[in-house]
Amino acid sequence: MRRISVEPLQALPVARRRVELVERKGVGHPDTISDAIAEEISLALCHTYTELFGGILHHNIDKGLLVAGVTEPKLGGGRVIEPMRLVIGDRAVLHYQGVDIPIDRIVREAVEEWVTHHLRFVDPERHIIIQNELKPGSPELVDIFNREQVVANDTSAAVGYAPFTPLEQLVYRTERFINGSAFKEDFPEIGEDVKVMGVRQGDSVTLTIAAAFVDRFIDREATYFRRKEEALARIQAFVDEEFGAHFQGIRVDMNTLDVPGRGEAGMYLTVLGTSAEGGDCGQVGRGNRVNGVIALNRPMGTEAAAGKNPVSHVGKIYNILSHYMANEIYERVEGLEEVYVWLCSQIGRPIDDPLIASAQVVLAEGASLADVEKAIRDIMVQELAQIYSFTERLAHGEFRVW
Repeated sequence: MRRISVEPLQALPVARRRVELVERKGVGHPDTISDAIAEEISLALCHTYTELFGGILHHNIDKGLLVAGVTEPKLGGGRVIEPMRLVIGDRAVLHYQGVDIPIDRIVREAVEEWVTHHLRFVDPERHIIIQNELKPGSPELVDIFNREQVVANDTSAAVGYAPFTPLEQLVYRTERFINGSAFKEDFPEIGEDVKVMGVRQGDSVTLTIAAAFVDRFIDREATYFRRKEEALARIQAFVDEEFGAHFQGIRVDMNTLDVPGRGEAGMYLTVLGTSAEGGDCGQVGRGNRVNGVIALNRPMGTEAAAGKNPVSHVGKIYNILSHYMANEIYERVEGLEEVYVWLCSQIGRPIDDPLIASAQVVLAEGASLADVEKAIRDIMVQELAQIYSFTERLAHGEFRVW
């Protein structure tokens, strides 16, 4: 019998609280780059291990650091003085059944492919030094992959929730809009490093956006501020059209550190479209949660899901599964305003049998726990029973972790 708990949560839904804060770090943010690349390396290893040996071997690529380079942004186009350095650490199987796994090549190709597809102005061969520090894992953790039953390789807790509040949707979709192909076609000078912070006070929202401009497109200061206002107007129109009905007002501010008259020092200019080129380092686990936002009103775990193996590392599996399970419960069970799912593993315990699986629900008006408890339990039992199909989907990259 799995240990499953269902209880009502006596709390005001987040969307109805007076103050709400939500952040999203865009695809070109140093922390997002770190998470995304760690995950790509893990997926590449899953593919290679399966192709060579018929199954996934032990690895965790969740310790990574993107060290900022040195650049000199200039109106009309600056230069890269020192490239970024990407340090990839933690553990992987490097040699198995007499076969040497080409780890350096796998890491390099995963980095180059992701950067090429997501960062328009970064040349991975010229602008990033890759430092691969992957080492063999401990014998006991490696042995987990040889056992008949898959067990957790850590004692770890995770929490997920559903549904998104209107502010969470707004923040997420605004970043995706700015980094979308249509917007970039009209505003190619805005790089991929876009961060959106949403603050709601009552029914009024302020979005603070940091967007890195690429200097080669900006010939003089007046051009920068004109294009910034044009981009701001486009974003304002988008949020008003898509989310105006949810809020009394949405104010959008962009690059609020800018000061006209100070030249390059008064504008958010970059050479490559990311602050990682010279302004800010990145680290795995400091970016968005696995559902794509950092929602400060919600409970959050501290695990870095990106790069962890999808077979036994519950720090990844449970983080993603808890959100997935919460959404399934919310979508399939009537009478719920909010759902929170908590999962806690015990090292050595089968991953389909967590130490505790708990659902906390905010009931809609007129609903009682008796109305929903059995349906919630049934969904949780079903999802845990299907966890090995879920981990296969993780191994194929079906779930974005940033």
